[in-house]
Formats: sequence, C-alpha cells, structure tokens
Amino acid sequence: MELVLSGLNILLNWQLLLAIPLGMILGIIVGAIPGLTSDLGIILMIPLTYTLEPTVAILALVSIYVGGTYGGSITAILINTPGTSANAATLFDGYPMAQKGEAYKALSMALYASTIGGLIGAFVLLFLAPPIAKVTLMFGPAEYLSLAVFGLSVIAGVSNENIFKGLIGACIGIFVSTIGLDVISGTVRFTFGNIQLRRGIDLIIALIGLFAISEILMKAKYNPKTDRTVVDGSSITKMKITKEEYKRCRKPITIGTIIGIIIGATPGTGGGLAAFIAYNQVKQSSSHPETFGKGEIEGVAVSESANNAACGGTMIPMLTLGVPGDGATAILMGAFMVHGLVPGPMLFKEQGSILYAIMLGAIIVNISLWVFGKFFTRFYAHITRIPFELLACIVLTFCAAGAYSTNNNIYDVYYIFIFGILAYYLRLMRFQMVPILLGIVLGPLAEMNFRRALILSDGSYLIFITRPISLAFLLIAFGSVATFTVKEFLHQRKERTQQT
Repeated sequence: MELVLSGLNILLNWQLLLAIPLGMILGIIVGAIPGLTSDLGIILMIPLTYTLEPTVAILALVSIYVGGTYGGSITAILINTPGTSANAATLFDGYPMAQKGEAYKALSMALYASTIGGLIGAFVLLFLAPPIAKVTLMFGPAEYLSLAVFGLSVIAGVSNENIFKGLIGACIGIFVSTIGLDVISGTVRFTFGNIQLRRGIDLIIALIGLFAISEILMKAKYNPKTDRTVVDGSSITKMKITKEEYKRCRKPITIGTIIGIIIGATPGTGGGLAAFIAYNQVKQSSSHPETFGKGEIEGVAVSESANNAACGGTMIPMLTLGVPGDGATAILMGAFMVHGLVPGPMLFKEQGSILYAIMLGAIIVNISLWVFGKFFTRFYAHITRIPFELLACIVLTFCAAGAYSTNNNIYDVYYIFIFGILAYYLRLMRFQMVPILLGIVLGPLAEMNFRRALILSDGSYLIFITRPISLAFLLIAFGSVATFTVKEFLHQRKERTQQT
C-alpha cells in the first residue's frame, strides 16, 4: 500500500497531462494506417523521451501502445484492412457492419470493448502480475507448440463452412512463414537465390497485401457512374448501440478479456492470437453462430476486448520476469533500460514506487482512450462517405508508404502487390484470407517450439502429452474442432431435411 501511495504521488506531474494525450493520438494514428504499427510509433517516440522523467516517458510510450492497438480497428471496420495484426479478427464482423451502414455502431463497440478490456487488463497488471508470471514460467517448448496448435484450431471456425479450403490456406501461410533464414539451423530456405528473401516475409507486409491490396483488386470493376452510393452525413451517427446489444455483448467482452490477459501474459504470443482464439470460443458457444462473419456486433466486441486486454497481459512477464510478451513490449523493455529501469524481479524492490506509478498510469491511459476515442469516433465514421475511386488511391498510397517504412526496403512494396494478386485469385476461388494469416502468425511459433521440444526429449513425441498444460491445450484444440464439425454436420442435415 505504501508503494501504491508513493506511486500515486509520482503521478501528480503536469507533464503527464501532455504526454499521455500526445502519445494516445499518435498511437491511434499509426495504428490506423496499415503498415505503421504501434511498434514503429514507440520506436519513433523513444528519442523524444530522453529528457523526460522515467514515469512520464514510459507512460507516453504505453499510450502509443494502447492507442495503436485500438487504432487498428478503425481501418479494419471501415476499409477491411486491419491497421495491425492484433485487429485482424475485428474485420470478420466490423467490415460487414460498415457495409450495412452501421460503421458508427461498429466503431463505438470497438471503443467500448477496447476500453473495458484494457482497463481490466491494467487492473490485473496492478494486482495480479506476480502470480500470473509464475504460471507463465511453467510454459516450455511443448506448451508453446500445443498453444500454437490450439490457435490453428481456430481455422475450423473461420473457414465459412469449408474447412478443407481453410486448411489449404493455413498451409500456404505456414509455407510463407518458413521463407528465409532458419533461426535454429541457420539454413536458407525457399529464397530461390534472392538475397532479399533471407530475412523472411514480415507479418505486416503479408497483412497489407492479403487484405488491403486484394480488397482494391476485388473492386476493379467499380464504375463511379453506376456503383457509387451517396451516404447522408446526418444518418451515419444515428445508428447507435442499443441497450439490448450492450447486454448481449457482456459475455463476449468477458470471455475476450479473460483470454486476452491469459494469452497476452504468455511470452511470444500477443493480442492477435488472443483475438482469434477468443472470437472462435464466443462463436462456438453462441446460440446463433451463423450470424458471425455477417455483421455480428458480438464479434467486434470479443476481438477488441481480447487484443486490448492483451496489452496489460503482455506487460506482466516483461515487468516481473524481464521477458517481453510481444514485439511492442520488447521495445518498451529497451525504453525502460534507457531510463535506468531494468525489468525483472529486482525492479519491484529497487524502483517499486516508479513501477507502481507506471502500472497505475496504465489505468489512466485506458481511461484517456475512451475520452479521445469518443471524441473522434464520429469523424472516423464519415470516412465511409469518401468516393471509392478516391479512397482506393489514398489506401494504396498509405499501404505503399507503410510497407516501405517497415524495413526501409523497396522490395517490401513489391511483396505487398505479390501477396495482393495471390489473395485476389484465392478470393475468387472463395478462399478466406484469415487462415493464411493464422498460418503466417503461428507457423514460426509452432515450428520453432516443435523442434526445441524434440531436442529436449531426444526425439520422443511423448513430451507433448506427458506435460499437463500441453496435453490440456491439445485436448481443447481437438474438442474445438470436433464441436465445430458436429455442429456443421447437424446444421447441414437440418437444412437438407427442411428442403425435402
């Protein structure tokens, strides 16, 4: 309690009144622009924090992290292009809602769920960080492999009743993830002699190509004279969330928040995986799973609560163990060290007051997310009024700029168009892009930990079923796929019965 009170005293700093709002606005902007992730925003901001006090500097960077995670939902809902990988699950129902004229409602629910998930994640970080960190210490290569398999089981729920095509898409994604230098053996794989491919394909590059570029190509036959829809500006903000919809979204937000914290606290995972797993669980437990993927507001609620709750979760192993939960917290960990704070067990003893000030400040950051998001949401919604012929040019420009800024490499711009053309033809054959994305995200996690586990067990596969946590994840994954298969079989049999 003494540390909490001393932390509150440190927060009474006028500089925070400027640092948190500026960090939040910058985070939302970089999160909403495809290719400019919160990771990049944090990197750009670190040099500007050298002269600031540690608490002010860290909370400014945390604001970018939280704002960027939420900001990615804006483009996911409005233009079917997630700003970050953490928001990929949001486009399942967010973009269909925007197509039905409910963009403002989807954006409002994204903000509401993000704030709730982020606040609960911040409180868990404040009160339960040490015990949760002890649980994550029990994770080894076998557990990570089983977690990756559990994540890949989501494919069954997002394949639009064609799990075979979903599995093919996942295989394509896993193949893409193997391109480049093998981090264990050092072998160069599938580069075809191109030295530029040795570092592999960046996730955000594949994300831009699979969703943004392919979406523009899918509308290549757009005719401004006949296809343009005129949207009344005054009607955009009239579609508000009803009390019944708030009530329906309580369960998805709760499930998303819990899964987001747990997955986020597991090092090396992040909000993207948490959002996919949470979305799949809510869809399977829903009494109306057929509405998911067609503009269901519960889908937006669960995905956004999960990825923002993961923000607090990813900081738990970073602060308590010195192990970053994802890429953004790895950069934050470097910022801590720049300001003389070394994350780990000793940080609580040596700099306890500053640490509690930062954890308390994370709560303020999530409250400010609600304030700024509420103010700007009505302006975001009007993006749907921009004519497509103009919006396509803007999106292409930002995609190219974002792809280049990822690694300052012109080849990344070429890659997004290659992925876009590939995705375009796959979408014509009614393939879903999300299984491909899941394969790219989870491929490295699965491959690396599979090989590490076999090294530890001298080649014995029993390691995956003799360790309790690993076995639990595998059973849950099997149960998830089996449940989906049985439900789909019963649903199809019911439809055939009705037709006859």
